[in-house]
Amino acid sequence: MRRIFILLSIALTLALLVLGVRFDSKWFYGFILIGPLVLIGWHDILQKKRTVLRNFPIIGHGRFLMEAIRPELQQYFVEGNLDGMPINRVLRSVVYQRSKGELQTLPFGTQKDVYAVGYEWLSHSLSPKKIDPNKLRTVIGSYSAKQPYESSLFNISAMSFGSLSQAAISALNDGAHLGGFSHNTGEGGLSPYHERGADLVWQIGTGYFGCRTPDGNFCEESFVKNAAKPQVKMIEIKLSQGAKPSHGGILPAVKVTPEIAAIRGVPLGQDILSPASHGAFDSANGLVLFAEKLRELSGGKPVGFKLCVGRTEEFEEIVRAMKNLGKYVDFITVDGGEGGTGAAPLEFSDDVGMPLREGLSFVHDTLVKEGVRDKLKIIASGKIITAFEILVAMALGADLINSARGMMLALGCIHALRCNTNRCPVGITTNDPNLFKGLDVPTKKDRVARYHKETMKALAELTGALGYEHPSQITRKDIYRRISLDKVSTFDQIYRS
Repeated sequence: MRRIFILLSIALTLALLVLGVRFDSKWFYGFILIGPLVLIGWHDILQKKRTVLRNFPIIGHGRFLMEAIRPELQQYFVEGNLDGMPINRVLRSVVYQRSKGELQTLPFGTQKDVYAVGYEWLSHSLSPKKIDPNKLRTVIGSYSAKQPYESSLFNISAMSFGSLSQAAISALNDGAHLGGFSHNTGEGGLSPYHERGADLVWQIGTGYFGCRTPDGNFCEESFVKNAAKPQVKMIEIKLSQGAKPSHGGILPAVKVTPEIAAIRGVPLGQDILSPASHGAFDSANGLVLFAEKLRELSGGKPVGFKLCVGRTEEFEEIVRAMKNLGKYVDFITVDGGEGGTGAAPLEFSDDVGMPLREGLSFVHDTLVKEGVRDKLKIIASGKIITAFEILVAMALGADLINSARGMMLALGCIHALRCNTNRCPVGITTNDPNLFKGLDVPTKKDRVARYHKETMKALAELTGALGYEHPSQITRKDIYRRISLDKVSTFDQIYRS
């Protein structure tokens, strides 16, 4: 659309000039009509704050007009529809305000119905504390790794280059570098856009992209080469993800460019479908020994695995395998069945996998029951956007949090729901240069870093309001949920081990 406008505006301007000079000066009056539109369009293209306007000059203003008509219309015309219900516009507003550095207070009191079933709140203290948000970090790998990593409590969750554009990955990485938090590569391998200075968690999925033989098996040589890079701080073995557990990754052919195919080591012109399971191991013991092998090959960097909880006895088997072998992963990332993706079969997205809260509490309680909780860290991932949601996850057992949705909103995602079509209007989930070039990396990196900074500040304030020195002190007794109009329960009553 940007290219069409440029050509059309130049053509119309030249046409009016030629007609006015050669035939009749009255043609110059045409500039009264098209002049303002041309100026508005060129202003849209040259500004860098709003990707929608850069990619769709003039007509992009329709989106913001809808926004201005009535706030209630935002949930349909602006915010889209996910999971069968409108996205909470208050949460979106929080991300946008934080990422843009705007006023974050809300007028006219509580935005939620406090008497609605499902309403949740924190029990604050009359002796609040002052907490430094810069100190809200935790060490991963102190038990087994030779190179432990001190991580922020809030980081960028797994999103691959290919699923996201080179501009989006670059902005996320630059933002993480600027803000001092980590960036998970997703299973698509290491790309040049991941290697811009931020700390990386290199995710290895069933396709072994970045450490893959020509026939799709794990390659030690290429793994050692990439794992040795100083920006790679941790290794994450992806067993499953919440959006499509036990299915394998999907990158539609329409989004596969020659560069992506080369990075992943796959043919061009076809869907990239990762296997549903790993070929490097086929048992709980095998997983533990593979993780130990990766730790050794990486020079002692922390290694863990990511899963969406399914059959609980299978996770319990992994825990027993660690105990029996005397070898422990450094972290476990728990993804919820509500996790997002750019492409997943409907039934897998909606009907497979344990939701985050149940999965997280189960993993934590199992590790406690087996007496090994102190040997590793738990990372929570799944629709976590605000500081309150971070504290909820930590109360259920998480040590730190990964967020994909929040970081994408900070980039400027408008939930157009075109992630799998290569036609994302804001250049985030598309590899079409006509669209992703509209995403200004310097502007968006600042928004990503600012969103993280303001969320960590809110986390520190909430932690202090509870009377604690660190979020890790929160317990399930600190959070309440309305079960019915006349019944309230604490989380320790709801999520029992």
